[in-house]
Amino acid sequence: MGCVCSSGVKHTPGYEDPALLAKETPFTVSEVEALYELFKKLSSSIINDGRIHKEEFQLALFRNRNRRNLFADRIFDLFDQKRNGVIEFGEFVRSLGVFHPNTPVEDKITFAFRLYDLRRTGFIEKEELTEMVIALLHESDLVLSEDVIEVIVDKTFNDADIKGDGKIDKDEWKQFVANNPSLIKNMTLPYLK
Repeated sequence: MGCVCSSGVKHTPGYEDPALLAKETPFTVSEVEALYELFKKLSSSIINDGRIHKEEFQLALFRNRNRRNLFADRIFDLFDQKRNGVIEFGEFVRSLGVFHPNTPVEDKITFAFRLYDLRRTGFIEKEELTEMVIALLHESDLVLSEDVIEVIVDKTFNDADIKGDGKIDKDEWKQFVANNPSLIKNMTLPYLK
């Protein structure tokens, strides 16, 4: 499977030239080439078809392909830019670009907003925030009572919802992250620094 280029090298479906991807992303050509090697491993871990399926993505992130995880599902959905149920190489590199140290903070803030905007309404609602907090706590193996989670969500939501209209828009989110930069500190891959 895949295309055979004139050099005789076999590439996965959706393969894009590393030089082109390097121009479109913060990655260098050699970093894109290294990402291709990683992509090939991930995309063949369960189904060897040159695309990353949701189960392969979950296996890579959490070492578990069967346990449903809202956090992993959301990241997968954001990486699957064509919305066709798989991640191709170009999507993989472009999406990972947001985690590069040279990516503008604004792009990281936008990605984080989209991560929490579960229903894709252009707003983060309290229920969405609650669902994501629970998912993140679950992935971290932190067990908190419903009361404590409610206090965390209420405080966070009240701090972020500056307009007091029951939803957090992109501008409110941007201000909230500016006041709480630790929210996006994990959005930079340290080994690229």
